Amino acid sequence: MTTMINRRFGTFRGLVRAALAFAELGSGRLRAFRLRDPAAVKRVVFVCLGNICRSAYAHQIALTEGLNVASLGLSTTTGGSSPAEAVEAAERSQVPMAQHRATDFKDFAVQAGDLFLVMEVRQAHEMRRRLGNRSDVQVCLLGLWADPIMPHLHDPFLQSADYFDTCFKRVRSAVRCLGAQLPNAKAVLPAARAQS
Repeated sequence: MTTMINRRFGTFRGLVRAALAFAELGSGRLRAFRLRDPAAVKRVVFVCLGNICRSAYAHQIALTEGLNVASLGLSTTTGGSSPAEAVEAAERSQVPMAQHRATDFKDFAVQAGDLFLVMEVRQAHEMRRRLGNRSDVQVCLLGLWADPIMPHLHDPFLQSADYFDTCFKRVRSAVRCLGAQLPNAKAVLPAARAQS
């Protein structure tokens, strides 16, 4: 039982937080963190605590999807690298992540049209607090695009390789689904820029 929980949710705490997030989703309390205006999104910004595992991996997947992308951590050190376990998990899905470097929120320049995609409900509330009254950006839970939906994407840092794989699979499915719904968030390639 413990092995199954650890593989699917990281820890027992991850299971509890996932259950609470599903309860909030079912009650409608997470309505504020659904995408309200897809056409307004110009850039996707992935957010987690350290910007070294979940958001770092999402960043790399979004690049392969051709999205205009950035990522940040709510409490990290700008320039920090991803741990070996995260890099190895990314490599198992043929995604290079060794060159990723973290960006702390205080070093990040918010732009109009940013869609902040967070991993946990508490991160969604924290992002809204930090963004204040800005109405030109949106905050959503990345896991609402996962297949199946997972509103709480528990941190795999210091967890098993099995849970890293589970978490990254959820992140990957969410980013790929999301990309198809954002018509104005595609990256402009240098060649296309030169022709325009």
